[in-house]
Amino acid sequence: MKITKVLNLYAGLGGNRKLWENAQVTAIEQNEELARIYKKLYPLDIVIVTDAHQYLINHYKEYNFIWSSPPCQSHSRMNYIIESVKPQFPDLKLYQEIIFQKQFSPGRFAVENVQPYYKPLIAPSTSIGRHLFWSNFDILQFPAPHLPNMFNLNTIADSKILQNWLDIHYDKPIYLDNTHNCCQVLRNCVHPEIGLHIFSESLRFGLFQSLDL
Repeated sequence: MKITKVLNLYAGLGGNRKLWENAQVTAIEQNEELARIYKKLYPLDIVIVTDAHQYLINHYKEYNFIWSSPPCQSHSRMNYIIESVKPQFPDLKLYQEIIFQKQFSPGRFAVENVQPYYKPLIAPSTSIGRHLFWSNFDILQFPAPHLPNMFNLNTIADSKILQNWLDIHYDKPIYLDNTHNCCQVLRNCVHPEIGLHIFSESLRFGLFQSLDL
């Protein structure tokens, strides 16, 4: 049985990681509360509270597969379609990580983000549901799980709907970035079935196999 050494950057609640098997996972999450809950959900994973962007450049050679989900809020279409949302500069760390990994990553990688309000500066490898993926391996299409009216879910009661949909459960509401929306942390999750599909696709091509990028 082969064990895949995985780096899970911007780990959050670990929706993408939930169904991975035969994986030795190091999870990087800067929010201490999220890191605490992640460790409770996945007690065998190594959880490090630090900056994921810096950890990547320091440790990228140490893993067979790297998953990165940089913060999506500055890229989201919500910046464009909701008048109450204050416009902000897109966080270009997303593209820094794509370029860096295409050039230097010795194993497989996948960078995930939402469909942005602008034309992506680097064409994605594929899109699945509301997600874009940049990778150095081919990803077959996949019928993404869909939760109707997800973005209208905002209350504590609604968070239970999201927790059930993701099959990720914890005790008390979590609020990010001084918001009053306890559902945001759950909407940030990649559905576990999508996470499993991407992970499985990375294994189809063999670890550390040289590819033309």
